[in-house]
Amino acid sequence: MTDLDIAKKVTPQPIQHIAQKLGVDPEKIEMYGKYKAKLPLDLIDENKLKESNLILVTAISPTPAGEGKTTMSIGLSEALNKLGKKTTVVLREPSLGPVFGIKGGATGGGYSQVIPMEDINLHFTGDFAAIEKAHNLLAAVIDNNIQSKTNSLGIDGRTVMWKRVVDLNDRALRKIVVGLGGTTSGIPRETGFDITAASEIMAILCLSSDMQDLKKRLGNIFVGYTFDQKPIYARDLKAEGAMSVLLKDAIKPNLVQTLEGNPAIIHAGPFANIAQGTNTVLATKMGMSFSEYTVTEAGFGFDLGGEKFFNIKCQSSGLKPKAVILTATIRAIKYHGGAGLDNLTEPNAEAVKEGLANLQKHVENIRKFKVKPIIAINRFISDTDEEIQVIKDFAEENNIPVSLADIWAKGGEGGIDLANKLIESIETEPSEFEPLYDWNAPVTEKIKTIAREIYGAKYVDYSVKSKAQLKRIAKLGLEGLPICMAKTQKSFSGNPNLLGRPENFSITIREIEIAAGAGFLIPIVGDMMRMPGLPAHPASENIDIDENGEVTGLF
Repeated sequence: MTDLDIAKKVTPQPIQHIAQKLGVDPEKIEMYGKYKAKLPLDLIDENKLKESNLILVTAISPTPAGEGKTTMSIGLSEALNKLGKKTTVVLREPSLGPVFGIKGGATGGGYSQVIPMEDINLHFTGDFAAIEKAHNLLAAVIDNNIQSKTNSLGIDGRTVMWKRVVDLNDRALRKIVVGLGGTTSGIPRETGFDITAASEIMAILCLSSDMQDLKKRLGNIFVGYTFDQKPIYARDLKAEGAMSVLLKDAIKPNLVQTLEGNPAIIHAGPFANIAQGTNTVLATKMGMSFSEYTVTEAGFGFDLGGEKFFNIKCQSSGLKPKAVILTATIRAIKYHGGAGLDNLTEPNAEAVKEGLANLQKHVENIRKFKVKPIIAINRFISDTDEEIQVIKDFAEENNIPVSLADIWAKGGEGGIDLANKLIESIETEPSEFEPLYDWNAPVTEKIKTIAREIYGAKYVDYSVKSKAQLKRIAKLGLEGLPICMAKTQKSFSGNPNLLGRPENFSITIREIEIAAGAGFLIPIVGDMMRMPGLPAHPASENIDIDENGEVTGLF
């Protein structure tokens, strides 16, 4: 059966029952139909956060189809609940870009899913739409101010970096010209679109501590300069109040359920290759307020989502994870060992051995944060015992706990061994999390630290444009912000074709975007784009709906 077939066979419990299981009075939740609800922020209890074990699920460098971090997160949470550990999984919301593109949705797979699967993968509770509208409202206000004769700040349109966003993959929108059509249609200028997941509004929502913090961060968005070289922020345009109103419901985490009827919290969803790649601080704290164990995820490989989870999210919020689950698949390791994408289901133990270098580098990176990794092999039907044994032998040689997790086929039952190893690890060797760099270090030092320590690069090169932007960052007094690298997820390097564990390479910083509201800087590596394109045969070709409203082809 497809993931959708499996999801449809399960009758969801009323969301009030799930709220009770979480420990929330059903009268407190804000219902969105029968099976979805918003959780008010006053339910978060800062005093209980230290009592919850925060677990990060990450992965090795993925294949184009991904390695199943969400599936692993859900399966692990189901298993922990089976063992009597009150656990909540906290996930990111899916973007419509991958849903209609190539990678698919973000509700897990097989018997490790969250439901209602169709709702979550499509418009859900409208959070992405609210983020999109708030972002584009600021864009409209900027262009209106440039056009205005009576309410003008004197903005130099050539310096405005604020684009528009849409939650779809559409390469034709990367570079556009607005304001065409005459004097009543605005002032012509070059701009473009990013995908909604890469919006600074998304990042602000993810990192805000409450509504007032959200509004302050929105006001701090850097817009550009006046003709007199005065910096302009969203607060100068008096936009942050209206933007906050659009986000008044989106800021509240969403409650749904797993296939086995356990609580799941899903909230926001930036990509880790072009943004910070983690769900909201508020959602994580909500889960921790009610759970002995809180399982969360970060996008793509540890070199992207995991690094940003630790250096940005944890440092800004004071969160300290107790362990890291490193998701690995035989197919991805073979891919990094030289096997072609069309041959990943064919037995090839030698390719697995060759691909171990990628796995080893991720293990080393996790340990640099003083956190203990546990390898979880996300089992596929095509995996052979010989290939699996290669990973187990590697783990034993390197003193790393390893578990074969059959959670796609068996749900929580298939993750019992992983859950037991996690519990043992936390109870016997608790981690002492430390960030990799000090936010107050020079910007180039922070970039070099990530490039050398996490990616394994030897050199960092800067374009003429990025060097000028470094000077701008210094003049704006923003050198103390952390780094959110925009880099391909396919390789440790900036070249997606350098698989495995490349060495002696350099990365080139093409430009550096300023996300003053979110509170980080975005160095863009090489050709990385913040608006993806569709593949030759997008997933949308197979998605349909019949006369009874039954959706097909959604995974």
